[in-house]
Formats: sequence, structure tokens, C-alpha cells
Amino acid sequence: MSVNNISFILHKPQLSENIGACARGMKNFNFNKLIIVNPKPIFPNDKILATSVGAKNIINKAKNFENLEKSLKNIDIVIATSARFRNKNIKHIQLEHLKKINYKKKIAFLFGSEASGLSNNEISYANYTLQIPTNPDFKSLNLSHSLIIIAQYVSSIINSKASSFKKSNKVKSASKKDIVAMANLCIKNLEEVNFFKSKEKKPIMLENLRNIFYRMELSTKETRILSGVFASLGKKR
Repeated sequence: MSVNNISFILHKPQLSENIGACARGMKNFNFNKLIIVNPKPIFPNDKILATSVGAKNIINKAKNFENLEKSLKNIDIVIATSARFRNKNIKHIQLEHLKKINYKKKIAFLFGSEASGLSNNEISYANYTLQIPTNPDFKSLNLSHSLIIIAQYVSSIINSKASSFKKSNKVKSASKKDIVAMANLCIKNLEEVNFFKSKEKKPIMLENLRNIFYRMELSTKETRILSGVFASLGKKR
């Protein structure tokens, strides 16, 4: 297990101070991989660097993406943070369940914007949603505070050398990039046969499809097989 397998993704962060504070919190617990998706402020900027204090190196080497899907191409497992329970067929976990995560894989913790959090569409890219236990009558955690709580907890797990799931060394897990490509191929073929007839229902149908694909722990071989199936179905038309 290594801290180098852990990334923290800030999706559409709104305040420079929060971005800097998140980097500072990460460095406190020896994490260094920060991913920014479509930030509202210019990234990086002087205010972000000033707030990060001694964590400027994390800001300087952070990756900045224009959309969420591109940011996940090298990630195996996505854990999305959410203050509310989602009525989705997705595993909802608590902090203690993080002990069961395989940290030999590339893990990303996904955080939504300060104002609105993560939408159901953004949640559909995740393998799990994580809820931090708080006062049920007041769940308003600052973005950087949420990240620090998770960073500290995960750091304690890695340092204690918690056991991970065992799997044959010959089985290689599919990357998020492979799964995204497979899902997009499936969606492309469905669009060509006018599967999404209702424009109103299409967004929720896409969310549900991604929920199915992204929570499956597929191997690279399984992903190739499914991609071949979807490609063949497209050719037969």
C-alpha cells in the first residue's frame, strides 16, 4: 500500500482558499496527488498558493481537467463524498468501510463544489459514495475539512498496514480509462439505434448505465470481451 496510489479530486471548486487549504491538509498526511476539475477561479493563482502555505508543491504539480470523465482515466476505484443518501444502486459506505478498500489499486476520493456538492450524474462515475458521520441536524462541512477527515483516516489505515483483498497476480484489474471507453462504445451504439427515444429520460438512463459499468470490478480481459461484444453488435447493423 502506498500514498502514491491515492488521489483527491476537487470537482468544480469555487473558492481559491478552499483549494489551497485542501492541498495543505493533504500534505499534513503525506498525500501529494491533487486533481482539479473545471475550477471556478483561475488555477493556480496567488491566493491558492498563499493559502496552501507549505504545500505549494502539491498545487504546482496538480492536474487540471476540463471534465470529470477525463480526470478518471488512470483511476481504478472512485469514492465520491456525499452528505446525503442517494437513491441509487450504488454501495454507500462509512469511514470504517475504507479499511476494506484495496489500496494497491489507484484510488480517487471525489469532492463536489462547495455550493451544491456532486450531482447524480457525477455520482454515477463512482464505485462508492462515502458519508462522513456528522450531527444529523447540521451536516455543513467545509470542503477542506471533509478532505482532511478522510485523509487522516486513510493515512492511519495505510500506516497500520491493513490487509487488502487477495486476488491472483495474473488477473489485472481494468483501469477507469478502459471502463469509460467500453461504456462510451456501448452508449454510442445505443444512440445509433435510437435507444434513447425520450430526451427527458436520456440523462437518467445514462446515469444508470454508468452506475452499472463503473461499480463493476472488471478485469482488463473482461473489459476487452465486453468491448468486442459492443463493437460486434454495432457492425451487425
